[in-house]
Amino acid sequence: MQQFKSASHWKRNAFLAGTSLAAFMAFSSSAVAQSMESRAQTSNEEQSSNEGDEIIVTATKRASTVQDVPFSINAQTEEDIQKSGAVTIEDLSRNVAGLAVQNLGPGQSQVSVRGVSAGQVVRDQPGVKEQVGVYLDESVVSLSLFTPDLDLFDLNRVETLRGPQGTLFGSGSVGGTVRYITNQPNLNKVEGTVEGNINLVDGDDLGGHLKGAINLPISDIMALRVVGYHTEYGGFINARREGGSIDEDVNDGRRSGGRVSLLIQPTADISITPRVVYQETRANGFNRQEIYNLYANPYTTTRPAVTFKEREQFLRLDEGFADNTLLADLTASFGLGGVELTSVTSYMDREITVSRDASALTGSVSVDLGFPAAGVLLPSNLFDTTDLKTFTQEIRIASDNSGPFQWVLGGFYSDVERVYAQRLPTPGYDAFTDARIGAGTSVAVANGFPLNSPYNADIPYDITQKAVFGEASYELGRLTATAGLRYYDFKEERTFKSGGLFSNLDNTTDTTKSNGVSPRLLLSYEAFDDVKLNLQASKGFRLGGVNDPLNLPLCGPSDAALFGSYKDYDDETLWNYEAGVKARRGGITFNTAAFYTDIKNLQVTVDAGTCSSRVVFNVDKAHTMGLEFELAGSPTENLDFSLSGSLVEAEFDSTIGGALTASTGIRDGNRLPSVPKFQVSATAAYSWPMPGLGGEGFVQASVQHVGNRYTQPSDQEDNPRTFLHRLPFGGAPVTASTTLNLLLPSYELVNLSAGVELDNGVDITAYVNNLFDENALLSFDRERGGRARLGYNIGQPRTYGLTVRKSF
Repeated sequence: MQQFKSASHWKRNAFLAGTSLAAFMAFSSSAVAQSMESRAQTSNEEQSSNEGDEIIVTATKRASTVQDVPFSINAQTEEDIQKSGAVTIEDLSRNVAGLAVQNLGPGQSQVSVRGVSAGQVVRDQPGVKEQVGVYLDESVVSLSLFTPDLDLFDLNRVETLRGPQGTLFGSGSVGGTVRYITNQPNLNKVEGTVEGNINLVDGDDLGGHLKGAINLPISDIMALRVVGYHTEYGGFINARREGGSIDEDVNDGRRSGGRVSLLIQPTADISITPRVVYQETRANGFNRQEIYNLYANPYTTTRPAVTFKEREQFLRLDEGFADNTLLADLTASFGLGGVELTSVTSYMDREITVSRDASALTGSVSVDLGFPAAGVLLPSNLFDTTDLKTFTQEIRIASDNSGPFQWVLGGFYSDVERVYAQRLPTPGYDAFTDARIGAGTSVAVANGFPLNSPYNADIPYDITQKAVFGEASYELGRLTATAGLRYYDFKEERTFKSGGLFSNLDNTTDTTKSNGVSPRLLLSYEAFDDVKLNLQASKGFRLGGVNDPLNLPLCGPSDAALFGSYKDYDDETLWNYEAGVKARRGGITFNTAAFYTDIKNLQVTVDAGTCSSRVVFNVDKAHTMGLEFELAGSPTENLDFSLSGSLVEAEFDSTIGGALTASTGIRDGNRLPSVPKFQVSATAAYSWPMPGLGGEGFVQASVQHVGNRYTQPSDQEDNPRTFLHRLPFGGAPVTASTTLNLLLPSYELVNLSAGVELDNGVDITAYVNNLFDENALLSFDRERGGRARLGYNIGQPRTYGLTVRKSF
C-alpha cells in the first residue's frame, strides 16, 4: 500500500511547496507595497459579497440577496466558515438547517436536504444517482457517494438551496443544491492571504495545514488569482493486528491542491474566466470502529478472544483511499444591451481508488465453503477504482435590466463516462479453491480476469443528458410571481462483466432512457418593509437505472429468491410545497419555512441479506414534511449570535409486502434513513477592542445537536437486532451472535474558540472542537449482512488547534 502510506514524502513536499508559496506571496506583497494604502483604507474600497451586511447570492442564476431570493436558502460566508472552524461539508451541515451528511469514510459522504434520503449508498453501487447537486461556482462536481471533499479555503460563501432545484440545476438536485462559490480574480488591487494551522487530534496525533491565496492584477483588463493548500490530517483509529500488536492512528491522511483563475475583461460588457482546479486526497485508513470481526471477537477459543475498545478495528491489510480530481472550466459572459449571454464549459477528470481489507468478507465465504484455517486466514484486498470523465456545456441568456419583468433561458448538455472496476486479489486462493471444489475450477470461473482474485467486475457507464430550461418573473407592486420549466432527456448505457468464484460470470449490456419536464412556481409578497412571504411548488427528479446482479454464490437460498427478481428501478420524482417568511429588522434576521414533499418511486438502497450485494427498490409513496428556521443578529455592538434548526418527519407511505417488509424496512410509517428528526445549532460570539494591540479580541462558542437516525430502512425492523454469525472459525461456536441497537443515537458537539483580529491583517485563533470528546456514531457498517464484520463510522474526537492568518 505504498501509494497511500508515504507520509514523510508528503510532509517534505508540503513543507517545500508551502515555503515556496509563502515566499512568493511575501515577494509579491513587498513589490506592490508602495502602491497600497493601509488595510483599513483598502477594506473601504473592496467589492464584497456582503453589501451592508446583506449576503449576495446567485441561486437564481442572477445576483440577489439572501432575503430577496423567493425560496429557502442558506449562505455561509467566508467569515462564517473561518470562525466555525469548518473544514468539510459535514462540518458545515451542522450549522445549516435541513442539511444532513452521512459520513461513510474519507471523501465518501452522502448529502441530503429536508429529509429526502434513499439510504446508505456504498462503494460498489456506481449506478445510483445523487439526490443533492453540488457545484463549484458554475460547474457541477457532484457524484453519488464520491462528491469531492473540496477545501473551503478562499471561498466567498457556500450556498445551500433547499428543495428541488431541477428547473435551473437539473437531475442531481432532487432534494436541493449545494454551491461552493470561490473568490474571483479582482482587477482593482493586489490582495492575498496566508494561513497556517497546527492541531492535535485525540491527544496523540498531530495535524495541520498551510494555505495561501493571492490576487494579482496583470493589466487593466487581466487579473490572476492563485490558491494553494496542503493539509495533514491526524488519525484517531487504532488497528489491532494479527499477533496482538496495535498500530495507532491508522486513518491519518492528507489533502493537497490549488486553483488558478484568470479574468480577462476587455470591456465592461465582456468577462472571460478560464480556471484550472486540482486536488489530491489521501487517507491511510477509515474511521471505522468495530464491534465484531471474523478474526477478532469475544467468541474464539483457539485464537485470542478480543473485545474492542472505542476507536479500534482489526486489520490484516493496510487500507487506503486516493482521489485525484482535475477540473478545467471556462465561464464567459457578454453584455448585449439589455440581455446577458453566459457560457459555462467544464471538463472534469477524476481517478478514485478505494482499498479495503476484505479478509473478513472473503474469509467468511471460505468458512462456508469448508476451507481449512490456512485458507480462511489468507489476506484479501478489495480494490475498487473509478475513472470519471465529465464534459458539460451550458449556454443561457438572461435579462439585464431593472424592469419588473426578468427572465432566463438556457440549454445544457453533459456526457459522463464512468468506468468502475473491482478486484479482490487474494494470493494463494486458487490453490485452496481447486483443492476443495475441484481441479481447474479457478481457471474455469475467471472469465478473463486475473487468477487468485475470487471476485472481479468491470462496469463502464456512459450517461448523456440534454436539457433546455427557462424561468421568468414579474413584479407587480409588492407581489412577484415566478414560473420556470426544464425539459430533460437522459440516456444511460451500462455494461456489466464479472468473473471469479464469487461471481455469476455476467456479461450484459443495458440501456436506460428517460425524458420529462420539471416545473416550478413561486409567489413572493412584501408584506412590510423587510418582511417577505414566499410560496413555492416545485418538481424534482432522479434518473432510474439497473441493479447489479446479485453475487449468487454468496447468497443463501432465501436471499437469492427474495432479492433476485429486482433487476431495475424507475425514475424518482417529487413535488415540494413550501411556505416561508423572511424578515430583517433592527440588525436581526429571521428566516423560516414550512414544507411538504410528496415523493413517488423513491429509490431506496437495501442490503440483499448475506449476498454481499445491494439492491435499489422503488417505493411507491413517501413524504417529508417539517419546519426549518434561522435566526441571527447583533443585540449589541460586541455580541453576535445565530440559531438554526430543523424539525423533519420523513416517512414511507407504502409497504413492500411479504417477507420483503421485514428484510427491507420499507413499511408504511417507518422513517427514511440517515435523517435526524431534529437538528439545531447555536453560536454566540463576543468581541471587544484591544487598543494596545491595534485590533479586537473575540471568544466564540457553538453547540450542535444532531438527532437520532437509522443508516438503512431495514435497521428499524427487529431492533435491537441479534446478528447470527454462523462462522465456526477459531473455536467460535456456530451459534455465536452479537446484539446491537441500530438506532444511531443523537449527539452534541461543543466547540470553543478565542483569538485576536489585528488591524495589520493578522488573525490568531485558538480552538477546541468536540470539547467533551463525543464519540459520535455517524453510520452503521456491516459486512456480508453482519456475519463477517460489524461496526460504525465515527466522528472526529476532541481536537485542539491554533490557526494564524495574515491578509494583505
